Amino acid sequence: MSTALEWFKSSYSGSEGGQCVEVALCPHAIHIRDSKNDAEDGPTLQISPTAWTAFTATR
Repeated sequence: MSTALEWFKSSYSGSEGGQCVEVALCPHAIHIRDSKNDAEDGPTLQISPTAWTAFTATR
């Protein structure tokens, strides 16, 4: 069983490549990162699915 996260670019990210937020969805956590950082060692933010729902509902 693989534990690698499947990252995707946010639909709200800029198309020029300088403002990219990537997200990986898991059952118990939402992982968020800046795509400009190193994919393996860069910092990530993890929040609960409930917090993610509240965040994305307040656009």
